[in-house]
Amino acid sequence: MAVLSWRERDRGQVTIEFLGMTPLIILTLVLMWQFALVGYTFSLAGNAADEAVRAGTAVAPGGARTAACQQAGLDKLDGAWKGDATVSCGGTGFVTAEVTLKVPVLFPGSIGFPFTVRGHAGAVEEVKH
Repeated sequence: MAVLSWRERDRGQVTIEFLGMTPLIILTLVLMWQFALVGYTFSLAGNAADEAVRAGTAVAPGGARTAACQQAGLDKLDGAWKGDATVSCGGTGFVTAEVTLKVPVLFPGSIGFPFTVRGHAGAVEEVKH
């Protein structure tokens, strides 16, 4: 009977350990990507709300203000986020805008995450002299 050295007994151990860790590594990368999408959606919602308020506070006839506000809020959104986006504008004197976006799962354009992200902004109405 031959006695095996420690090198011969451990042959292939690293490969087995790596294969065992691969699902955990992939899961970690997927979760990190999903958190990045959540953060990007927060950034998009805040920027869209700022743009909507900026357009809503510009000097415009009263009836056109809401339409301009909503259009400006949607203009800055990417196609994947624009589909389910809602923009609500209101107020006189102090104009507010709220943008609601759904967070995509894993890649933009896919099914939405079970929660939504809201961006809110407000600004004082400009007065023409």
